[in-house]
Amino acid sequence: MIGLKAKNGENLYDIRAELVVGADGRHSIIREKAKLKVEDFGAPMDVLWFSLSAKGDKTHEAMFYTDNGKLFLMLNRGTYWQCGFIIKKGDFERIKAEGLDKFRQDIHDLAPPVATVVDEIKDWEQVKLLTVAVDHLTQWYKPGLICIGDSAHAMSPIGGVGINLAIQDAVAAANILVPAFRNGQPTLDHLKAIQKRRDSPSRLTQRLQVFMHKHLIKPMLNNPGHPKPPLGMIIFNKFPFLKRLPAKKIGIGFRPEHIEYKIS
Repeated sequence: MIGLKAKNGENLYDIRAELVVGADGRHSIIREKAKLKVEDFGAPMDVLWFSLSAKGDKTHEAMFYTDNGKLFLMLNRGTYWQCGFIIKKGDFERIKAEGLDKFRQDIHDLAPPVATVVDEIKDWEQVKLLTVAVDHLTQWYKPGLICIGDSAHAMSPIGGVGINLAIQDAVAAANILVPAFRNGQPTLDHLKAIQKRRDSPSRLTQRLQVFMHKHLIKPMLNNPGHPKPPLGMIIFNKFPFLKRLPAKKIGIGFRPEHIEYKIS
């Protein structure tokens, strides 16, 4: 069986495999070429990613700022801040047209901890556009092919759960595929079993993300004034123990996976 055809310059190659695992992310070429059907749930935002030096206050692991329809996320990476400027879907070209000075000023006004280092952004090449998508394959597999991770279900960056889901998919796939290979080779039933195990956890997580898009992110992006904290955030701040509930589902997931088989 020929798993893939590859091209390097003018050279063509056949890569033989009993099973191809599509794990090439939200813009998966494998799922596109396999013509797997995709359900698109939409997303109201994109994210501009860049880094700035972590000078001054380093006591917080993460910080979030919002004002006048602008949203800004900062993640402490020790020597630098990983920054995410959340924008309306498709708004990047308009922001670029307004100029880099305007972009830096917006960051300066919105996020005091990095106000003194915004000039580190010298050109737009330092700013990477993450086109946010939330979608899901109706069927993850075909004969000789299984998609996992963002290739099967693109996740929003909300909660940072994409890598969690991808690893859990991989562990579940290994638990099913290792004994299948030991007994011969995987069949469609094995591939179907992978999707059956991982389909619900990924869909539940996406529903949570879509809910947050609709009731948290979109209202903030469309608010021209000073937004009030959403009711859920007020409740969590008043009753801190409640924070464990979403944290558990975000950090651990709806169906944790554990490695059951040794390769050797």
